[in-house]
Amino acid sequence: MSATAVPPPWGRGVPGNRWDLVAAQPAVERTVSVVVAHYDQPEQLARTLTALRRQTWPQDLLEIVVADDGSPRTPVVPDGVRLVRQDDRGFRLAAVRNLGVTASSGDLLCFLDADTAPEPTYVERLVRLPSLLPEAVTVGRRRHADLAGTDPAEQVAAAAARHPLPEPSWLADAYRRSRNLLDADDRSYRFVIGAVTACSRWFFDRVGGFDETFESYGGEDWEWASRAWTTGAVLAHVDDAVAWHDGPEWAGRDEAEARRRKNAETLTLAGSIGVAGSRPHALIAPRTDVVVELASAAGPAAAFVAVDSMLAALPQARVVVPREVLDVFAADPRVVAEADERARVTVLVPTPQRVTDPVGLRAAVADVLAEPVDASGAPLGTVDLGGVVTVSSGRARLRERRWGEDAGWRREARPAPGLLPVPDEPDLEAYLGGWG
Repeated sequence: MSATAVPPPWGRGVPGNRWDLVAAQPAVERTVSVVVAHYDQPEQLARTLTALRRQTWPQDLLEIVVADDGSPRTPVVPDGVRLVRQDDRGFRLAAVRNLGVTASSGDLLCFLDADTAPEPTYVERLVRLPSLLPEAVTVGRRRHADLAGTDPAEQVAAAAARHPLPEPSWLADAYRRSRNLLDADDRSYRFVIGAVTACSRWFFDRVGGFDETFESYGGEDWEWASRAWTTGAVLAHVDDAVAWHDGPEWAGRDEAEARRRKNAETLTLAGSIGVAGSRPHALIAPRTDVVVELASAAGPAAAFVAVDSMLAALPQARVVVPREVLDVFAADPRVVAEADERARVTVLVPTPQRVTDPVGLRAAVADVLAEPVDASGAPLGTVDLGGVVTVSSGRARLRERRWGEDAGWRREARPAPGLLPVPDEPDLEAYLGGWG
């Protein structure tokens, strides 16, 4: 069994991103591990640890792990707080968060940065959805204040009220437009802020840890959130789960430095996230949202016509072909022998088909990517094109393997006038020349 399809340990599934179906249900009390990432911020760490001891979540169910990224001095933590450390080899937030998870034991994981102190109800509100929906990934509200010089023992909201700083308007606008991510899509990873995030340990293991190749500021949380989405996440913003960041967001600091860092982050993500709006417009990127699987091929010529016409219709796709014809496509890196499990859409082509008109195929791919819902709220998971090609959502397939028929995704059948079967030995010269 694939790791991504391991049965959930509790709760239920919901169709698409419909976390609103459990909006009125109270949290189920489960063990929570709060992983606090830290580097050389003793005052901020003291404030955050004090705030965690004031949480309304039962303290006997709350485990606190400080994961230190090689600070020059060993952090001081109170009794009952676990401290783990890694060597200082530069900015390794992804690795230190993974280290903290490994050292923890809770059913639910809550991530904080040392300079982001939570209000008393933060944990209770942020873990409610993951305690009910094991595929839920929640993001709290990170507010900003100048907390320098304030007493770390003071209630964080009171200290922040004296010197509040602006909230990032782009983020607040995104949460408002998406109804707190209820209307999330494949680019909503941009609104998942790693310093105020929670999920179940089961789902974190399904997604895999943070990508430890990220060794500079930013991007590791967005890459993980994008991977979570393709692994079937239910994304939600919890507006009343508030934590206070000590200082402004990066957009409020040195403009040239902020732009440089943002560009470096975007270049890295362009090679990690295959969705439109994140990947290059024309360059071949390492990842794509769409994989075409040609299950069988009568011979090299038939495979050539099928793959060439499919890539003309879907130029950003990767095409998986049988190994016996792989050499035909050696010059094109988009043609491979194995599928990318992270692709959001799979186009299954059991036998070679020629795409003569891409409109219907492109529409099916776009609709599956968009996950439109019907009157019952069920999202589109699969489109059957004329019984010869199937376009299916990777998120839907994973959910169905986990929850069975209760997953709630729907299937549509559509005609496929733009698809024609390729004979075992097509007239390749006529195909290339345009007269047959």
